[in-house]
Amino acid sequence: MGGLRALAFAAAAGFVALAAPATAEVKARLPKGGAARIRLVFRQGVLVEAPKLPRRFLAAPASGWASFQDLTPEGRLWALHALFPEDRWSASEVRHKVRWPELESVWLMSALFVGHGQHYDKLQAANPARPEKLRLGDVWVIPRTLLARELGGRGQAKVDRSQPEDGLDDEARVAAYRALLTFGEDAQGKYAAYHLRKGEALYTAVVMRYTDQVDPKGVNDLALEIARRSGIEDVRAIQPGQLIKIPQTLLADPFQAEGSVALAEEREVRAEVRRTPAVEAGPRLKGIRIVLDAGHGGVDKGAAANGAWESDFVYDIAMRVRRILEQDTEAVVSSTIRYPSIGFKVRESIVRPTHDAEILTTPPFANDGESPNAVSVHLRWVLANDLFAAFARAGDARKTLFISFHADSLHPSARGTMVYVPGASGVPSSFALGDRRAARVKEMKVGARVAFTAKERLQSEARSRLFAEALLKTLGQDDLPVHGNRPIRNVIQRSGKSFVPAVIRYSAAATKVLVEVANLTNEDDVENLKDPAFRERYAEAVVNAVKAYYRS
Repeated sequence: MGGLRALAFAAAAGFVALAAPATAEVKARLPKGGAARIRLVFRQGVLVEAPKLPRRFLAAPASGWASFQDLTPEGRLWALHALFPEDRWSASEVRHKVRWPELESVWLMSALFVGHGQHYDKLQAANPARPEKLRLGDVWVIPRTLLARELGGRGQAKVDRSQPEDGLDDEARVAAYRALLTFGEDAQGKYAAYHLRKGEALYTAVVMRYTDQVDPKGVNDLALEIARRSGIEDVRAIQPGQLIKIPQTLLADPFQAEGSVALAEEREVRAEVRRTPAVEAGPRLKGIRIVLDAGHGGVDKGAAANGAWESDFVYDIAMRVRRILEQDTEAVVSSTIRYPSIGFKVRESIVRPTHDAEILTTPPFANDGESPNAVSVHLRWVLANDLFAAFARAGDARKTLFISFHADSLHPSARGTMVYVPGASGVPSSFALGDRRAARVKEMKVGARVAFTAKERLQSEARSRLFAEALLKTLGQDDLPVHGNRPIRNVIQRSGKSFVPAVIRYSAAATKVLVEVANLTNEDDVENLKDPAFRERYAEAVVNAVKAYYRS
């Protein structure tokens, strides 16, 4: 931990108390000259003057005051040394000396040094002689086993962000979340009311749970809109029990008011899920047709953040799934895309984007930027539909499965897998791919036209939800992260538009899902994705989900 001590240069010479006991402020020197203000604010935590900071101190561009969570590990270390210059860092522990007892708390101490306030009980257990009410000069020990990994600790203790709903299946979980709402109306219109629980934040427990918004800008904008609607001036100062008013027009379908068309359609899908029988297969999945799709590729590397990018990492997971299925089952497995320089091999190390990729149509379509990316996207479902059509003529069309692997770029607080299924109301009754969005490949003749009855659209969403449920269950059994709140969704909402992704919207497979393996703006997710052992475990979980879904 010597590197931590080297940051002591940043400690401020003094501090100014502002409107005590609400705020304290230090002016901290920066590594290459200049200084930035750091504030410790009552019930808000640490805020840093973002415009003065070097880029490497910020996890994402910020203006005004950045929160402690908005800082990179290096930025957080700098802030802690500046705020608490009398703390002593060693290889085995950090000895934190209480400097502002009116502003500090065990919860805040845990949030800053351990990674989340919900570890406060573990921190108290490590300091049994210390009273919960902090006193000036008290020294609290943060053992290395509790200290966050990004601060040089072992980070062994897991943050308990769980809620009572986490152990429920998707339908029961959504019903439990709905039961937490009450509906009302005021001068500004109709709303759903929610009271924040301990440990919950407006971004995750409200926006990402009760609306369909998940992308960073959309979540932030919507959180501010809901805060204003609820009379909240500072989203960082919200306390447990705070009444949140969510405009009814922003609610996702499962949370719309009684009597709405959206809620009726949601309940119709849930009823179809309950009455949809399982499709049986033998222990080796004989008679099952699976098409695997790895998103992006070639000149299109997809989302990118924290030193990782979408295309190569999800391609490697898809190749691992392919290998296990071919080795351990009799399922017929195909891929929509291949990287010629790699083939269908798996990799232990992924150090740079692979620039060659081709969709496996006849002839192969190179994703080299000569045509719009939309052509590559559409050819994936065209190819898959052609493969499924040939299979359906000789086999059971219900035994067709399409899985598209991706990695998203969501709000940084989101972590783990999210699965998208084709919402029945978002799938057209018929569609034909026009020449301008296609290529001259053999598969266009059969695969480019689709037609679905209302019953088929409903059954497709039901079967896809059942598979998504099986996948999330196997991921959980192997302790692989799953997105909190609502990990199964039937629509994507971005830039004010709601849509079903094309690869599953037009897929003729009986069961089809788009799997967002991880969130690239979340550092923990990226650390997992870069680990070949994680990618192998993930692939094994996917195969186990396929087996569970077909009741092998």
